[in-house]
Amino acid sequence: MIGVSRLELLLPECGSLKEKRQVVKSILDRVKNKFGVSAAEIDHHDLWQRASLGIACIAQTNYQAKKLLFKVERFVEQLNKANILDNHITTLMLEE
Repeated sequence: MIGVSRLELLLPECGSLKEKRQVVKSILDRVKNKFGVSAAEIDHHDLWQRASLGIACIAQTNYQAKKLLFKVERFVEQLNKANILDNHITTLMLEE
């Protein structure tokens, strides 16, 4: 099972693209290190106070994938570096 999450973030403290990049990089690095997921900024590259993060994981079941991605969402929220505007989670089953 593949789990994919798209986190839409508001970065109200950022006043430049340089600040935004530092905040986004920090969030991505911490998420990858803590949860072992793949993560990258996927949209809003040129906006100072918006970011979209794509997060992917592999799990044995649909439940496990969603549970992990919800844990990632809570972790990002607790970092207090960004406000989560939306989180869309999708799971995909691999066929043999």
